[in-house]
Amino acid sequence: MAQRHIHYEAAFEDYVRSQGWPYLPVDEQKKAIFSGARIKSFDFLVYPPDRKPWLVDVKGRKFPYDTNGSKRYWENWVTQEDIDGLSAWHNVFGDQFEPVLIFAYWLVGVANRLPSLDIHTFRNEYYAFIPVRATDYAQRARMRSPKWNTVSVSTSTLKSLAKQMQPDGMI
Repeated sequence: MAQRHIHYEAAFEDYVRSQGWPYLPVDEQKKAIFSGARIKSFDFLVYPPDRKPWLVDVKGRKFPYDTNGSKRYWENWVTQEDIDGLSAWHNVFGDQFEPVLIFAYWLVGVANRLPSLDIHTFRNEYYAFIPVRATDYAQRARMRSPKWNTVSVSTSTLKSLAKQMQPDGMI
C-alpha cells in the first residue's frame, strides 16, 4: 500500500484492497500536464468487478460535520476544479472508463444516521464510501460558494445517484 498522508484516501485504498479489486494509486506529487494544460489529478484507477474501470477522486468528509454545535450530515461539496479535472481525464481515457467521486465519510457520529450499511474499519476508525458518477453529479450540482468555487447536490440527489453506482459491497 502506498504511503497516504490523507486518512480518507488511505482508508479507501485499504477498502479497495480488502475487496480484492485491482487498482492503481495516482502519484499526487507529480502534477499532470496533458496537451500543454495542467489537469487536477485523480486519486485512484480502480477496477471493480463487472463494471467499467473507475477514475476516482476521493472526497473526505466527517459524518456528521459539526459546525458551531450544529451537526450537518451528508456533506458532499466539491470544487469546480474537481469536476473539471475528472471530466478532462474522462476525455483522455475515453468512455470505457467511469469518472467517479467517492465520498469517504469518516464516521464520528451516532449510529442511527449512517450513510451506508457497509462500514469499513481502518486504523481503529470507521468509514463509509459512497460512489457517485462525476458526470451525473455535475449535471445536478448547484453553486454552494462562489468565493470558493464549490458546488454540491441535495442529500436526496446524492442518495439517488449513489444507488445507481451500487457495486457489491458498497452502500
